[in-house]
Amino acid sequence: MTVIPCAADGTLDPAEVESAIRPSTRLIALLHASNVLGTILPVAEIGALARRHGIPFLADAAQTAGAYPIDMEAMNIDLLAFPGHKGLFGPHGTGGLIVCPGLALETWIEGGSGTESAPETMPEMLPLRLEAGTQNAAGIAGLLAGVRFVLEHGVEQIRAYEMTLSALLMDLLRDAPGLTILGPTDPSQRTAVVSVTVDGYVPEQLADVLDQVYDVATRAGLHCAPQAHRTVGTLESGALRFSPGYFNTANEIREAAEALLSIL
Repeated sequence: MTVIPCAADGTLDPAEVESAIRPSTRLIALLHASNVLGTILPVAEIGALARRHGIPFLADAAQTAGAYPIDMEAMNIDLLAFPGHKGLFGPHGTGGLIVCPGLALETWIEGGSGTESAPETMPEMLPLRLEAGTQNAAGIAGLLAGVRFVLEHGVEQIRAYEMTLSALLMDLLRDAPGLTILGPTDPSQRTAVVSVTVDGYVPEQLADVLDQVYDVATRAGLHCAPQAHRTVGTLESGALRFSPGYFNTANEIREAAEALLSIL
């Protein structure tokens, strides 16, 4: 496996991806956006080069499904993985993998499909081939409700609102002494993730004070993404992450910023 590091702000040059392709390359996999830096990666450009080389392209839409427009055909995405509990407002434990027609996948888990009980192997037809056993019907129903909410309000509207809140938060924190906002400075290059470090402060301690004293929810640490923190130079310290969402208000963002500033 070849791992291509991003720049310190999370950006990635598609040319570096293309230069790393080998005759043995079977798949190109890419985050659509970083859960640490918020950086939106060049999915469409890398999808195009994957298509030119005849290599399947997998995009991880954990940070963008429901919160950023995705056109699998235009972006040349063959496989799109997404969680249900983030931008799609579904329950925890739900998610999906969208597989383009004509792409054959080996089974991962096998068992009763509920439709073809006589064969000893899984059906060839998708999605049955990849859906062994009893499905999480209650979770799927909850995910459907979340998807309907997104479709009703529109991904573009959701993104515009969340990025307005993110830009407001960055503006309020930008000049704080010793505070560094990670990721691109241009909100249009980001998702609604604002991670910061503060000189002389441990992110976990800041998160605890914000939670216990100010009732502000953040996440501190390495965010299950050590490689991203290694790239940005925060592997040893971690970072404090704010995640403005569609159900937040501008006043809540101001209160969160004021709470952090009052600690420093």
